[in-house]
Amino acid sequence: MIYVPSESRRDECSMKMKIIALLLACCAAVGMLTGCSRTNTETSQLSSPENNTNNPESREPVTEEENGFRTIVDGNGRQVEIPKTVERIVCVGVGALRYTCYAGGQDLVVGVEDYETKAGMSRLYNYVNYDRFSGLPVIGTNGEPFVEEIINVNPQVIVMSSYAKVDPDELQGKTEIPVVVVPGSDTVLDDKAYETIRIMGELYGMERRAEELTEYLHSIELDLSSRTEGIAEEEKPSVYVAGVSFKATHGFEGTEAFYGPFELIRAKNLANTTGQSGAFDIDLEQVLEWNPDVIFLDFNGMELISEDYITNTDYYDSLTAVQEGKVYSQISFRSFASNLETALADAYYGASILYPNQFSDIDIEKKAGEIFQELLGSNPYNDLKEAGYEFKEIRLGE
Repeated sequence: MIYVPSESRRDECSMKMKIIALLLACCAAVGMLTGCSRTNTETSQLSSPENNTNNPESREPVTEEENGFRTIVDGNGRQVEIPKTVERIVCVGVGALRYTCYAGGQDLVVGVEDYETKAGMSRLYNYVNYDRFSGLPVIGTNGEPFVEEIINVNPQVIVMSSYAKVDPDELQGKTEIPVVVVPGSDTVLDDKAYETIRIMGELYGMERRAEELTEYLHSIELDLSSRTEGIAEEEKPSVYVAGVSFKATHGFEGTEAFYGPFELIRAKNLANTTGQSGAFDIDLEQVLEWNPDVIFLDFNGMELISEDYITNTDYYDSLTAVQEGKVYSQISFRSFASNLETALADAYYGASILYPNQFSDIDIEKKAGEIFQELLGSNPYNDLKEAGYEFKEIRLGE
């Protein structure tokens, strides 16, 4: 049976439906008003300076990567926060600027220590970059930084060698500029030299250059070692090097035990037998007693040696090496610590004299030029030669 509502029931239902429809319409209207109000409020908040995320002053702190910074571990094991891209530096302490040039970072330098503004050929990294460095502001003197001058040139990073005369944290605190310490080196191709190159490659964003330079230097070590490792000690001529500089210039008495270039070629350096290490003055009677087969003279001491020869000719002429014309040059490699490019060239020249058979294929001028070009980006050998600093036999008294 089908249920059919009465007329009054139908009227009642119709009224209820109208009331429900009216309530729904009201709710919809309220919802629209609320939505508009919320949208307007949100729009107002977004456009407000206090809440605008495009306003740098109101932006939330961002991560180091987003903010363009990175962390580097320096030669002292310190974690130093530096800009992601380093474009402005100063170098403090012996070796910092030298190795910066080796690593290819010379164009980043905005201030130098006072001695870097003086002309000369004793530091070839400075010589080939002199036009740039000589005009830069002075920010220190021989490892002693001038804090205000450093702040004035506004570097992003201070590169400090371990030879500097200041604590890195103290300097960083005073300048509010990151200080990155590098080991530096006062000898030839030790671990400190390689570590300095590695850190600088990372610091300057020149990792590829640092890797290529490291590979080249390792190849030099291997070449010198492989050519000399099979030579018996009794077949090696005895060697004395004189005129070596340390703290000042020295004459014929100035020598060095474990002389860097000779160590690379396993030379029989007579100074190694003294129990000394590094550079020192020796009793000249000891040299006479040794009577070395070969003598090398550092150009730094040549003026003093030449003057002494005039007054002590008999002493020098009694040495067999002088009598036989076996006195040769070494281009000074130590000036404000060791200059690597010159020391390596000295090693090859010394080896070509001491072991002519093993190094018969070496043209010393070409080899020196190759080394200079690789480390300095330039070859100043001809300039050295014109100034009298060349690899050659030396005749005292001439």
